[in-house]
Amino acid sequence: MTEAVDSLDDQMAAELDETDLQDEGVDLSMVIDLQRCTGCGACNIGCAQENNLQEGQAYSSRIIETNGKFPNVSYEYTPTLCNQCDDAPCAEGCPTKALYKGDGGITMHDHEKCIGCKACMVNCPYDEITLNKEDPHPRWEETDALIENGTASPKQVKERADVDENAPAYYNPNREVGEHEHPTRYKGVVEKCNFCVHRLNEGELPRCVEECPCEARIFGDLNDPDSKVNEILGKYNPDVLKEEQGTAPSVKYVRDYNGGGYEQGTGEAGLGD
Repeated sequence: MTEAVDSLDDQMAAELDETDLQDEGVDLSMVIDLQRCTGCGACNIGCAQENNLQEGQAYSSRIIETNGKFPNVSYEYTPTLCNQCDDAPCAEGCPTKALYKGDGGITMHDHEKCIGCKACMVNCPYDEITLNKEDPHPRWEETDALIENGTASPKQVKERADVDENAPAYYNPNREVGEHEHPTRYKGVVEKCNFCVHRLNEGELPRCVEECPCEARIFGDLNDPDSKVNEILGKYNPDVLKEEQGTAPSVKYVRDYNGGGYEQGTGEAGLGD
């Protein structure tokens, strides 16, 4: 697959000019089929592993609603992530332009420009941006073993794993994608989902899409009339979260329940043809 966008290193290092932030040929979107989703949480686990997230951080999350009294109870599970809004209030309100619209419509984040002011967190209506309040993965610095003289301490496990001093024992080096992209993030900056842009640049799907056992997440280019996302959006009327906010989310939901069907598939990987 040939690249339709610059490499992430070049993209982040370049001066951010409003006229050339987004490749007009690619408009990335994720469709989540609520009828296929079983709420298993594989997307959340895969995302945390892929992005070296520490405990308490989640790029891939969910909204759970339970209504009624037993035995008449209804349960609703809605997977969530950064909506990669076309009109992203987090980017518009960022005083240092650490958050900005990148190629494919992805809302990107430059950690070196981030000052941790939390303006983006206030402006995001979906609560999908979090602040690192401490150094990454403090648990792996603990020296006390669960069973003295019987099990290794977290620090010993990390040392035996032979990873970077700031990384967890289960460290994924694929997150090292550019001079501005710290693989584990650090204290005082915010972080959020970016559709696993490091995987897209390698022609791979976002990790949450790849991990879903039910193929409930479908990914692709809205500007490609033959893409899987357009096939599904053509069959079912999509919904978005908090439509009244006017942010034009790129994450869309179909089928609370619908008896129809389509040939399953996860869509197309990469940032373009």
